[in-house]
Amino acid sequence: MARIDDDRPLADVVPDPGARAGQVATEVTGAPTAPTGQAGQAGQSVVPGRHRDGPRARPPRGGIRGREGIAGWMFVAPMIIILGLFLVIPIGMALWVSFTNWQGNTNPFALGQGTDVVGLKNYTDLFARDGLTRDNFMQSIGNTFYYVLLVVPLQTVLALGLALLVNSARLKGRGFFRTAFYFPSVTSSIAIATVFLFLFSNTGVVNAFLGFFGIDGPQWFNDSRGLLHLAFNAVGVDNPDWAQGQILGRSLWDWLSGPSVAMFVVIFLVIWTTSGTFMLMFIAALQDLPVEVEEAAALDGTTGWQKLRHVTLPMIKPALFLVITLGLIGTWQVFDQIYVMGKGAPAGTTLSPAFLSYQQSFGNFRYGSGAAMAFVVFLIIVVLTRVQRYLLTDKDERKPLFGLGGRK
Repeated sequence: MARIDDDRPLADVVPDPGARAGQVATEVTGAPTAPTGQAGQAGQSVVPGRHRDGPRARPPRGGIRGREGIAGWMFVAPMIIILGLFLVIPIGMALWVSFTNWQGNTNPFALGQGTDVVGLKNYTDLFARDGLTRDNFMQSIGNTFYYVLLVVPLQTVLALGLALLVNSARLKGRGFFRTAFYFPSVTSSIAIATVFLFLFSNTGVVNAFLGFFGIDGPQWFNDSRGLLHLAFNAVGVDNPDWAQGQILGRSLWDWLSGPSVAMFVVIFLVIWTTSGTFMLMFIAALQDLPVEVEEAAALDGTTGWQKLRHVTLPMIKPALFLVITLGLIGTWQVFDQIYVMGKGAPAGTTLSPAFLSYQQSFGNFRYGSGAAMAFVVFLIIVVLTRVQRYLLTDKDERKPLFGLGGRK
């Protein structure tokens, strides 16, 4: 502290505030600053990251945030490469093949060397040209339509019922039942299909059980009669005149045949083996429900059915959409059970588009036609998925079904 009788000038005794601020900034940041009078304006210092006479400068790139994007791309790059090599590129090649008459013995991209571009011929042959290709494809579409119509609702209802059962706190041994119900889903589909061949053979366990009650069981894998035809015959209706009209090369009576007896076995097999997987999805959704909502429903005096309809189902709608979507995709792509349990026999009543596409490509060496079948099925799956999403959406939140028109 300066003495009263100190003869030094005041500027030498009291430090300049600007210089003191610059000294503090230098100690904290390690960057030099200019004192007052040297920076150009009184009390103004040069601070890192800010221009002396302008706005704040953009911070240099790099650091942790700057490297996160690079690290993220490095992590996903292997999967992108794998999907590109084994999914995206093969799909593009298959789409190209569907517009050619490639027979598999030359390069599909070497035009004029056994491969020619035929445009939409492979697609039009499936719908507009009389012949075995259209007959088989339309029969496979009809078979799969009834297959999807029965499998998807039944496996969804069964999976939801099993989930509600094993999620109940009153059930003892819930872990055992979850494992038991899920076990068929992790077992090889080929192995289970082989077991079902023995169970439903003419002298198998199923017919032996039916014989115990005096019922003569059918020849399951040799009976091509449709279940709807059997029902019509039971009431005296057999190929009437009103069912003789042709639709895409098949009579209306053929379209109304329903699933055959052999296809019924496949339907039973698939429902039993897939319900366990969908059960786990419903269990995850049920366990995520707020306990307060269930308690409020109980205080309001709702019954079990009212709680399921007005509380549980609306809150697990995303899981319901997922299960139905996966069910649609899986059923329209059914292949391994068909391949093991008859390859379309009897009389083509268990043909599926996936198996027919395989047979057309690798059996008849008509890869263009087989690829066209696959892409037609793909479009069917996309359309059905969009329709069921539209139906599961609340009316006030629905968007136009296919992006055309709709509410404003």
